[in-house]
Amino acid sequence: MHLRAFFRSALDSATRGGPRYHLWMGTLTLVMGVGLWAYGIQLREGLVVTGMSDHVSWGLYISNFTFLVGLAAAAVMLVLPAYVLKDVTFSRAVLFAEGVAVAALLMCLAFVTVDLGGPHRIWHLLPGIGYFNFPRSMLAWDVIVLNGYLALNLLIPFYLLYTRFTGREPDKRKYVPFVYLSVFWAVSIHMVTAFLYAGLPARPFWNSSLMGPRFLASAFAAGPAFMILALWVIRRTTEYPIEDAVFGKLAMVTTVAAQVNLIMLGSELFKEFYHPTEHSESARYLFVGLDGADALVGWIRVSLLLTVTATVILTIHPLRRNRLWLSAACLLLFVGIWMEKGLGLIVPGFIPSPLGEVVEYFPTWVEIAVTAGIWAMGLFVFTVLVRVALPIELGQVRSPHLAGEVGGD
Repeated sequence: MHLRAFFRSALDSATRGGPRYHLWMGTLTLVMGVGLWAYGIQLREGLVVTGMSDHVSWGLYISNFTFLVGLAAAAVMLVLPAYVLKDVTFSRAVLFAEGVAVAALLMCLAFVTVDLGGPHRIWHLLPGIGYFNFPRSMLAWDVIVLNGYLALNLLIPFYLLYTRFTGREPDKRKYVPFVYLSVFWAVSIHMVTAFLYAGLPARPFWNSSLMGPRFLASAFAAGPAFMILALWVIRRTTEYPIEDAVFGKLAMVTTVAAQVNLIMLGSELFKEFYHPTEHSESARYLFVGLDGADALVGWIRVSLLLTVTATVILTIHPLRRNRLWLSAACLLLFVGIWMEKGLGLIVPGFIPSPLGEVVEYFPTWVEIAVTAGIWAMGLFVFTVLVRVALPIELGQVRSPHLAGEVGGD
């Protein structure tokens, strides 16, 4: 009875709103439609319509997957202080962090699906049906941790929202153990993904002991940066109260992580260029070009410019405390890390090939349209989750079956 009312209320909250809300959701739906159309072409023609090849078998899809795993893992930066350290400052923002994790993980799974060439190939990853190859395969570990983390980030917010919807206080014994598990799981999803790359000795660009720590540093910079931007939008467009202290603490986390990320990047550059060897060819291709091939040189230099500029702004305290400068720095940092951790990480790992061949990769319009559609899907899901959570958290919606209360739907 309460469950049916909960989902009916959620549907009502997600489908009602002002003109700006419907314009936003309509735009996302249009982009998703274009992406679905492009994906239909890919299904009909095969992966030949993408820019990937036998030489560069991972492109824009896996680049975005890698970045989004970090965005999902970064939810722990709000979950940890809110639930584990009992910092009440984050209590009103933590559900939105888990919403970001859910949306990012759904996008991760979507990018893997489109990269497989078609959903009919997923059965190869199913235990007992396909060849899962667990526990030897790092890919099998990745499948487990991603789906497990998605389940945790769906279970915890649902329980909290449902109990409040039914007028009850959440029982900590029923959800806090899963919160502790999610903290460790958040780190594991990014470390396992990093090990997936670092464990390939034939690709020296990835075969680095810093791969895992760099993944975490970049995730804990880009993730909170995105949360700051999302929370600003929620605060400006709704009546939901989010304290200034939340932004201040998130900004400090972002600043430290961005600084650590740059230090690790500098260490990698020193190793690659101080005494370059044949294993430095991929880094040379990325940063200065190799044998006339320089498709990503401009890309990575823009990425470095954005990341360094954002880190400098965040490091200067008066600028970091200014709302406009903080928002600009977070946007620059998010885009810069997306560029560096995406194409700037994945594609150079294949160039040159183990036989020394230099074959460049350029994403086609099909890949770009599908990628835009998946990002639109993620933003659509996050927006719906926020719309559902807000009235329940504000006490505006309660189950109509509660005694003495008028239904909120």
